[in-house]
Amino acid sequence: MRLFTRLGFLVGLAALALPGGLLALPGALPTRAAEAPTVFAAASLKNALDDIAGSYARAGKPAPRISYAASNTLAKQIEQGAPADLFFSADLDWMDYLARTDLVRPDTRVSLLANSIVLIAPRDSTVAVRMGPGLDLATALGSGRLAMGNVDAVPAGKYGKAALEKLGGWAAVKDRVAQAESVRAALLLVSRGEAPLGIVYATDAAADANVRIVAAFPADSHPPIVYPVAITKDSASPDAAALLAYLRGPVAKAAFERQGFTVLNRATAAAQ
Repeated sequence: MRLFTRLGFLVGLAALALPGGLLALPGALPTRAAEAPTVFAAASLKNALDDIAGSYARAGKPAPRISYAASNTLAKQIEQGAPADLFFSADLDWMDYLARTDLVRPDTRVSLLANSIVLIAPRDSTVAVRMGPGLDLATALGSGRLAMGNVDAVPAGKYGKAALEKLGGWAAVKDRVAQAESVRAALLLVSRGEAPLGIVYATDAAADANVRIVAAFPADSHPPIVYPVAITKDSASPDAAALLAYLRGPVAKAAFERQGFTVLNRATAAAQ
């Protein structure tokens, strides 16, 4: 039986909190309130989902509670019994992880968004990199480090490592990576000038005026970047299905596209 006491949940959240509020819990901690659904969402979705949550509330719906962190962190929290109604992952792997243990409802699962990864530098940096086979980041890094999400767990980190391996650049930088708890934490390292280069989603780069895109990684250098969303098995919110439908609707589509996401909005085979 999965055990997850309120105290354990509080301790876990405190341990996972990041500087700058990257694990954001608007208002009170999530509970299984009868009205408002709780969404566990990948950190890279913050700008778009904050916008969507606002429009949803203005439409007279219960304002969702949203907790942002790396997808792996959130999936593990759900596995331990954290009170989430929807899980919105930045990759298929962590949604599959919960699906294998029957912790999400397969008939609600939708591959909703696509994204891309880019190499970024601080806004005032003049560094240039030729993107392609034989990629040389070691020279561009100088004495600095490459900011990335954890390459073994955080989706953006896994995509970044895969791209570097495909392009032949991983071996030269693998010992010079500053691994962060989420893609937004990696973004912050570059935004603050604490790392000369970083790998983040294109949507993250667009959300921070203190960084610039040096180059985009070829789409075929890494697995497709797909964001699935599903209602959790233990959801008790009667509004969870309505919120999921709203996320698939025209208002949310416009908000996602403003942030640079590509809207896919396709059900998985299990949901068709």
